[in-house]
Amino acid sequence: MTPIKGAGGSPGGIGAFFLGFLMMCAGFYLLLQSIVVTQVFGLGMGLFHVAFFGGSLPITSGMILIPMMFGVGMVFFNARNLIGWALAVGSLVALIAGVISSIHFVMRGMSLFDLLVILILCVGGAGLFLRSLRDQG
Repeated sequence: MTPIKGAGGSPGGIGAFFLGFLMMCAGFYLLLQSIVVTQVFGLGMGLFHVAFFGGSLPITSGMILIPMMFGVGMVFFNARNLIGWALAVGSLVALIAGVISSIHFVMRGMSLFDLLVILILCVGGAGLFLRSLRDQG
């Protein structure tokens, strides 16, 4: 008869495994709840900047929609038109990249105690979790 193994097939503690896992989950949940996601996307906002005669020309999302309209129109006229597909797909990719690049992550205001509790739960839980996976002998 083989002895019952602990977490990860090692003789480590199953209790430490679950306690560490729960601490990690709680800590990362609280950390992610304290992050505010904002965006400043608009049709007049410059998504990209192109160097132009020693200066910088902003490319707005409204400007990206113009080649997209032409591309979609060309695709509806002739579905085998590669230029139309390139314009439509390229504009869509540029638009999605502009939306993603305009996202800002900001931490909510919290007390030092709140931050310490969150960090101790995350890092302490990870330590307990990883310790339970190694051989305790």
